[in-house]
Amino acid sequence: MRKFSSGAIFACVAGLCLVATGCTQVANLQARMKFREANGHYAGQEWREAITAYEETLAFNPTDAQLTTSYFFLGNSYDNLYQPSRQGTPANDELLTKAVENYKRAAEVIPTDETCINCAQIKTLSLQYLVAAYGPDKLNDPSQAEPLLLQMIQIDPKEVPNYVLLAQLYEDSGDYERAEATLQKAREARPNDPAVYANLAAYYDRQGQFDNLVEALNQRIAQEPSNPEAHYTLATYYFNKGSRDFSISTAEKVKYANAGVAAVDKALELNKDYMDALVYKGLLLRLQANLDKNPARQQALLKEADQLRNRAEELRKQKAAGLAG
Repeated sequence: MRKFSSGAIFACVAGLCLVATGCTQVANLQARMKFREANGHYAGQEWREAITAYEETLAFNPTDAQLTTSYFFLGNSYDNLYQPSRQGTPANDELLTKAVENYKRAAEVIPTDETCINCAQIKTLSLQYLVAAYGPDKLNDPSQAEPLLLQMIQIDPKEVPNYVLLAQLYEDSGDYERAEATLQKAREARPNDPAVYANLAAYYDRQGQFDNLVEALNQRIAQEPSNPEAHYTLATYYFNKGSRDFSISTAEKVKYANAGVAAVDKALELNKDYMDALVYKGLLLRLQANLDKNPARQQALLKEADQLRNRAEELRKQKAAGLAG
């Protein structure tokens, strides 16, 4: 039996290591080149070409931290090829299946450390798009979406949109108690975020809880008192309540119309050329005129409403001229 010296064995192993290292380096280089190619196709919305290039990227190197983001872009390319109008067609449905598989893989393997550029954001996007894939216009499976949203909230407890999506899921399934509780948790997580209160207000509006709606909008105003849109939004809800709710008394309509004018006046104090606010103040004044029994006050209110309408139209024309120029 032929024997080899330890030196010969070492030399042989070292040589194999060099070959392996060289192959690895070549594969890494090829992977990165394919990744750049894939990103170009993705940016150009060339979804099929992007799919091929991302799959080749992962075949060359499936473990590199930055390259693992390929799973998200691969899934999203399949997702963009999917057509909801052709649901039930096997080839079309397979696209969505592959999108879900890759979104899941992306959520599992993409790291979140700072050495991987934008990886944390892309991992979050993977979960968000996965939730959307289980939505009513695609797989329509809310039971799969709920644990994903809970996972997203756990990853980033201060990301308000995740609470909103989860609350919407509960609301759509008729679980209103959990929907409201979820939005309140968002408020606890971000008590100074105006969007939290805007979403609460929208929920209370859908549920017909007007007093809670007003409270939420006033809490929003407390967070951004210098934002004219916050005051304007409150005014629009007062107008809708006073003009469209036929179950309330005339005295209540007057109260809401007056409150709406007060709110819209604050918006105009902050921005005198706020065109939408001018329009709504005119509407509120006309509502006041319809509710007022004094002819002189009615005419004064209608005259002011006309002036506001003309001012809003003047601003609209100025804006249109500016865009045309």
